[in-house]
Amino acid sequence: MADVIKKATRESYGEALRDLAEEYPQLVVLDADLAAATKTGIFKKAYPDRFFDCGIAEANMMGVAAGLASCGKIPFASTFAMFAAGRAFEIVRNSIGYPHLNVKIGATHAGISVGEDGATHQCNEDIALMRTIPGMTIINPCDDVEARAAVKAALDFNGPVYMRFGRLAVPVINDAATYKFELGKGVVMRDGSDLTIVATGLMVNEAMQAAEALASDGISARVVNIHTIKPLDRELICKCAKETGVIVTAEEHSIIGGLGSAVAEAVTECCPVPVVKIGVNDEYGHSGPAVDLLKEFGLSAENIASKAKEAVKLKK
Repeated sequence: MADVIKKATRESYGEALRDLAEEYPQLVVLDADLAAATKTGIFKKAYPDRFFDCGIAEANMMGVAAGLASCGKIPFASTFAMFAAGRAFEIVRNSIGYPHLNVKIGATHAGISVGEDGATHQCNEDIALMRTIPGMTIINPCDDVEARAAVKAALDFNGPVYMRFGRLAVPVINDAATYKFELGKGVVMRDGSDLTIVATGLMVNEAMQAAEALASDGISARVVNIHTIKPLDRELICKCAKETGVIVTAEEHSIIGGLGSAVAEAVTECCPVPVVKIGVNDEYGHSGPAVDLLKEFGLSAENIASKAKEAVKLKK
């Protein structure tokens, strides 16, 4: 069996920006003194005249991005998720969201998998924050292929977009030759009839592994990749609720306000069924190796399979 290729989606982000720059001359990149970490340094090396280091001043960077967008540029404002969604929230809300400007926010180092950087940098609240901004599109790709496609889709979309990328290298599970990204549309990765596992980001691969384990126990699990959390593919979510009768959500984010909350909100309106949420509970993370932390916080295939078995029992 061939070795599994792993790559951090932050690297995919930097490479995609560089690769798309010639086709999109209006594309410019901003960073907050983190180009080596966010991988926008890849773009900087190729297009130094279109790269702007705004220093450790994230709120100001968002304001600069808003100004550039108002002049016809397509700015990608890049920094860690904790700073993009947290520190700069008010500027994103009022200077980008309110005028609905064509700014793309590249937020890297999201979630528990930031690892040794610890609780202050493990942003598990960003999706919840960005969901509250009217008109904000939110994308959380699961691998290298999807991340590259997401950057292209964001470029082609007119309006503010928040893109979430990770530090940890994760398996590439999509085929670049056949993969098609469509904003606002979920992807059925595996069909099943007993329950639906709805996952996003690095949890999609864990969900697929969980489905394999469940199959060996006679449980047929459907796996859905929701790469666009806002707007949510409500049609697909409701279809799954009706057909499988129970949903388990999996995300590297707080169980409050993220994918699980979005799915539960949709299901209660169209087809009320049990929704079991897997994510970071109402607690802060802590420093440690990323892989170990993911298991500790229940963000693993083993925990998804365990919760899925319990969820199936909730079906009426």
